[in-house]
Amino acid sequence: MARSLKKGPYIDQKLLDKLSKLKKGDKTIVKTYKRAAIITPEMVGFTIGIYNGKDFIPAYMTEEMVGHCL
Repeated sequence: MARSLKKGPYIDQKLLDKLSKLKKGDKTIVKTYKRAAIITPEMVGFTIGIYNGKDFIPAYMTEEMVGHCL
């Protein structure tokens, strides 16, 4: 079931703040538990460690991923 258009996409502000402190193309892995967060254009070029319940799985964000969930 999709999120309401009135509410807009779920974007984790804390994750965006962490990414804004890094330089573009930095190889640092930013860890997050928010798997429901939508990938925004600001996340492209970074590696994000997504928690799957046991480990953090690193995922490199590309242009094709924008609009999808983590």
